[in-house]
Amino acid sequence: MKIVKRFMAAAAKVWHLPFVKYAVISVIGVVLVGFVGQNSLLAHMRNVNYINELSEEIDTYNARAREDMRKIRELDRNPKALERIARERYFMKHDDEDIFVLSDDERSPASETEENERAE
Repeated sequence: MKIVKRFMAAAAKVWHLPFVKYAVISVIGVVLVGFVGQNSLLAHMRNVNYINELSEEIDTYNARAREDMRKIRELDRNPKALERIARERYFMKHDDEDIFVLSDDERSPASETEENERAE
């Protein structure tokens, strides 16, 4: 009990020094601004990181848009490019041609037997 009273007396003496009150209030203010609240430094750093991620995403979409515009200009200028896309994507053909579509998909043996049974 004597130790607690001595500690309290010493704390009261130190507290009444003029610079201690300002120092404690300043430390509390820095902690509040730095770590607590919506406008803290931590929230600011998170927002900066988020902005950087969004900027990278914008750059990606802009590059994709430039590539698409290049393809559109090529299609406008070159009719053979239009024919190539029609053949590749939509399997269009001339009257005297046959188209064979090759697939890389692996089929399970069970699905092949089901197709054979349905065909019979």
